[in-house]
Amino acid sequence: MVITWRGRRRRDPGGSSGARRTVALSIPSRIFCDVGLLIFSRVAQGIGAGGLTALSQVVMAAIIPPRRLGKYAGVFGAVFAVGTVAGPLIGGVLVDTSWLGWRWCFFIGVPFALLQRTLHLPTVRREAKIDYLGAFLIVAGVCALLIWVTLAGNEFDRASWQTAALTGGGVALLVAAVFVEAKVAEPVIPLGIFRNRTVTLTTVASLFVGVAMFGGTVFLSQYFQVSLGKSPTIAGLMSLPMMLGLLLSSTVAGQIISATGRWKVYLVVGAVTMTAGLDLLSTIGADTPFALLSLYMAVMGVGVGMLMQNLVLAAQNDVPAAELGAVTSVLSFFRSMGGTIGTSVLGAILANRVASEMTRSLEGSGAAAGGGQAGHGGVPDMTALPEPKRNIVEHAYGVATAELFLVATPFALLALIAVLFIKEKPLKTTSGMERLSEESADTAGPATDGIRPRVDADA
Repeated sequence: MVITWRGRRRRDPGGSSGARRTVALSIPSRIFCDVGLLIFSRVAQGIGAGGLTALSQVVMAAIIPPRRLGKYAGVFGAVFAVGTVAGPLIGGVLVDTSWLGWRWCFFIGVPFALLQRTLHLPTVRREAKIDYLGAFLIVAGVCALLIWVTLAGNEFDRASWQTAALTGGGVALLVAAVFVEAKVAEPVIPLGIFRNRTVTLTTVASLFVGVAMFGGTVFLSQYFQVSLGKSPTIAGLMSLPMMLGLLLSSTVAGQIISATGRWKVYLVVGAVTMTAGLDLLSTIGADTPFALLSLYMAVMGVGVGMLMQNLVLAAQNDVPAAELGAVTSVLSFFRSMGGTIGTSVLGAILANRVASEMTRSLEGSGAAAGGGQAGHGGVPDMTALPEPKRNIVEHAYGVATAELFLVATPFALLALIAVLFIKEKPLKTTSGMERLSEESADTAGPATDGIRPRVDADA
């Protein structure tokens, strides 16, 4: 929700206050060890970090024309790749270092956030009305459905009153949110922007990219540690092929887009490649050679690199400058929501698949079925398991992880279908600030002559 608020509050955002807020709001999560307080602190951290997700892209769109934005968006994607692979790697080192520990996974980000004091842009401030009701209804509706997906079949039966309450309540809350967003002056998600075909299709594609990418890859580290028996540090290093593929494809595609002005072909190729990468990853197991696994991860990374940032570029190019913040934040929000949905849904599938696979294997071997935490959805301590049971657990996680990627593949295919229907339009040669001035002048000029300005709502 903060992503959409922060993206819409300012037309020309500048400064580094968002980064400083992130530090201030996330420090409690670095100190306390109570789980409830840790969760609350992470929510507070999201208030600061959520705004940065959209603001960084809004700032680029405000000062860089879309025709030149491709190469900068490529660099942005490359930085994302470096940060994504460096995070698990550094986190693994910190966790494996006895005199540091897991709390330093939070402390390590403070110096980087405090350094964000170098960007100075003109800021246009205005009074904003925050849509608290709409935000609450959206979050509550999505959370109700996610709770049902996570708990159904484990804590209660799928055909039960809990299922009816959670699914019915979640759908009712989301329907109510649509009505609220259509009525309030400044909605969290402006429904009017979806009249633009490009915005609608890129939003749908971003949602499915989030499901496929975050939902599928978030469990790779667990697969490396449990199924392949690697340490947290080595598990972080093993994700390098995917991040290198993302880095190279994002940078190269961005440079070519800025040079040629053509962008749709890279969306299509990226979606096809991402779908192929997920399909290939659905064939992995506990005995898959790392060279082959690296190839599959690189294919996945190449697809994501060509797709993720260029979806934002396509949407920003096709909307008025005054809507840049709203559109960018909505795309970021739906991509993040897709990742949340994917992680919850695929996490539930992983737990159930591991439990069923372990039960079948343990019964077949004549061992006790309750020999490990993994049968109940937890991550087992592999060093405490005897050799026969360790082999069973490794096999179960390999099978379950492959199934996750198989489930994620149709979502990537849906993203491809959405991309195919996006209409390619020439990239604009003026920045967001310049376009905003031109649009303001065009609106004021005809209005004085009694002529209503023509607005292209997109086909």
